[in-house]
Amino acid sequence: MKSQRPYYAVIFTSKHTESDDGYAEMASRMEVLARQQPGFLDFESARERLGITVSYWENLEAIANWKANVEHQFAQQKGIDNWYSWYKVRICLVEREYHFSKQI
Repeated sequence: MKSQRPYYAVIFTSKHTESDDGYAEMASRMEVLARQQPGFLDFESARERLGITVSYWENLEAIANWKANVEHQFAQQKGIDNWYSWYKVRICLVEREYHFSKQI
């Protein structure tokens, strides 16, 4: 991810119900759709017993526009109705970052 700092991270933490019917397809669609949104920077996700998805955005307006996206709202409601026993959203300002990468 190459971006000017500061930028924002939306951290979505969730626990699934027993129903996964259609979840993988919807998650893939939401990633494709998010990547098309103005202000989108990047996306990371991991899931085992607990799911954590982090999306990165240029500003709060871009996050608000993503939240208001009609297809995203439909997916959110499907998640509430079918896929999640709970979730939490955190929006954070990223002021600094650094990384490590082993050259193999």
